[in-house]
Amino acid sequence: MGFLLRIVLAAALVSLAPAAARAKDPVASPAVQKEFDGFIEKFRAALKANDSAAVAGMTRLPFMNDKAIRDAAQFAAKTYRTEFTAKNRACLQRGKAVYSRDDYKNDSYFIFCGDLIFVFSKTPAGFLFTDISVND
Repeated sequence: MGFLLRIVLAAALVSLAPAAARAKDPVASPAVQKEFDGFIEKFRAALKANDSAAVAGMTRLPFMNDKAIRDAAQFAAKTYRTEFTAKNRACLQRGKAVYSRDDYKNDSYFIFCGDLIFVFSKTPAGFLFTDISVND
């Protein structure tokens, strides 16, 4: 009976191993979450008003290190007009932000809107809109 019990316990432990080995989803500290909540509230208000200049003011420029998008006017013409459609603005206003922390301890949030991922990163200046990526 002792031998059978050991086999059952060993099998149970083996079946639990994958769950234990899985990395937990990162969780933002209360301070980081509070800072992001304040940022995203303002960002969403700018989107609701369809205010490209306000959105540009909350964006790291040059946008995505593209020197052709280095100021609010260029951002409005080359990014806002094409990427911040009514559908994407609505998605960003209601979409759930997903927290992430990379290996370099950089805090970011992502909002998935259809084929796009909108990225908001913590910078020395606070949270900023920093990237648009393809959701593949």
